[in-house]
Amino acid sequence: MNFEQARFNMIEQQIRTWDVLDQKVLDLLFQVRRENFVPATYRALAFADLEIPLGDDECMWTPKMEARVLQELELEANDAALEIGTGSGYLTALLARSCAEVVSVEINARLSGEAKKNLAEAGIHNVRLEQGDGARGWRQELYDAIVLTGSTPVLPDSWLAQLRPGGRLFAVVGDAPVMSARLLRWTAPGAVAAEDLFETVITPLRNAPQPQRFVF
Repeated sequence: MNFEQARFNMIEQQIRTWDVLDQKVLDLLFQVRRENFVPATYRALAFADLEIPLGDDECMWTPKMEARVLQELELEANDAALEIGTGSGYLTALLARSCAEVVSVEINARLSGEAKKNLAEAGIHNVRLEQGDGARGWRQELYDAIVLTGSTPVLPDSWLAQLRPGGRLFAVVGDAPVMSARLLRWTAPGAVAAEDLFETVITPLRNAPQPQRFVF
């Protein structure tokens, strides 16, 4: 398989058509080799417009989703980012190449171990991998960017409390079949501006907080 041609086709046919035009993001997609983060069984599908299974009911985002989120976060060289749901480590790698430090939390021990190997082989060392349940926030550190790679029916305020001034948070909020990809920006102490970017459906975060349901 000609991976370079497939990578080029992915960027031109999937990424650009989803309004991802930031040259820094496009360059990263050429530099970070997605095929090395995909399970061997699915390597031929590394650049396809689909979610690739990782086992244990987990999967990688589509390439266009990864690229769009990276663009929306507008990462700077000195930023610190938090990722909830490491998965294969591919989005982690893109984040790490875009900012100073990434903390990535994964509840699945097997996936965390595989991501560690993938990141090391890619020569990425500014990532701190942690294993645990980050569905409601992660410790007390503050970040310039936070991304949740699984959906959540509701977004707890604990996430907003972990944003630095000017920080951005990306999350997919809601229940299937209708979920909204949402970007929140810190605007003032205790205040954020929220923008719904597009509708999508992705795998929920394990142990994601649930809203109160009416019982009849």
